[in-house]
Amino acid sequence: MKRVLFLLAAVAISGGMLIGQSQRATKSHHDTPTQTQAEQKFSAGELSKSDYRAELRHERREARQQRRAQRIAEYTKYIDSLVLSRNFQFNPQTMQQEPAGSMQVINNPNFDLALWDTTVDICLPYIKGYTPPYYYTVLNYTIPNVSDLLLEQTAHGWNISFNSSLYSASSYTFSLEIISANGGGTLTISSPWYNSVQYSGTLTALY
Repeated sequence: MKRVLFLLAAVAISGGMLIGQSQRATKSHHDTPTQTQAEQKFSAGELSKSDYRAELRHERREARQQRRAQRIAEYTKYIDSLVLSRNFQFNPQTMQQEPAGSMQVINNPNFDLALWDTTVDICLPYIKGYTPPYYYTVLNYTIPNVSDLLLEQTAHGWNISFNSSLYSASSYTFSLEIISANGGGTLTISSPWYNSVQYSGTLTALY
């Protein structure tokens, strides 16, 4: 009986040792990082220490560039999807009366131009006048069912345009140029009665 118990204990101990060795081997395999080409060449004696360091820096720089390029590509797809969904808003940061007006910073976060489907919501500071004296006002309108809304894809992003009288006797043309890679945009409001006003800003999702 003692012999049987001794054999069972020996089997249990040896089995535990084998499992432990297997687990350590598996962990060691997963924990071992994949060597870069520079490390492989250096281990094989194909590179001197100085050449190894230079090639390693080059590989790391290329890896950073690839990661940045991937993030930019993903952000570009995100902006494109916003435009195609017709569910976004343009947030102006500066405004300027053309052709040579002074650049003005817009600090009020309530100013924007929002688009959802065919409805445009406009709340923007605006400069009226063709010759001095000019005067400031706010365009605060909601335009449902914009029939001539045009979305045109370009090499760098999108051109979006539409026209509206803004419930007045005037005619206004809104042209928004979007750069997909950086999410920036330039909005120009032109009218036959006033100098054009241009805004620069960013595109965000409409919540």
